[in-house]
Amino acid sequence: MNSLPQTRVSAYAVVVEDDRMLLARLSDSSPVFAPGLWHLPGGGIDPGEQPVQGLARELREETGRDLLDARLLDARSYAVRRQGVDWHLVGLFYAVTLKPGATTVAEADGSTDAARWLPLADLRPSALSPAAVDALRLLDAPVR
Repeated sequence: MNSLPQTRVSAYAVVVEDDRMLLARLSDSSPVFAPGLWHLPGGGIDPGEQPVQGLARELREETGRDLLDARLLDARSYAVRRQGVDWHLVGLFYAVTLKPGATTVAEADGSTDAARWLPLADLRPSALSPAAVDALRLLDAPVR
């Protein structure tokens, strides 16, 4: 018997400053994409939560940074199988401006274990989640 995929809607921040992108490394607790990959900060939108509110909450948890402005760029859909679960993920991509501050993971035992500014020129698809690869394409950045 086939079960229906788990559906999740997530809001993701596409943040670039000085030719660097803010990314979060996925931990072993990541439910959808594999641990160790660099991923866009953001995550699941809670029931009844507006996407930008969810994005602001997730940014605080995963990067310690506060949202100043967000503009919807695109939406993408992913079908992923992880740990025996089929996922249907809809990702909302936002161009984001952050308030000044230090970048640090604020949430303990969450889906992120690091947050860093990484040079765009150094990003390789093999080290990125599918959503992060799509964000580079949205930016027209070279994908190597």
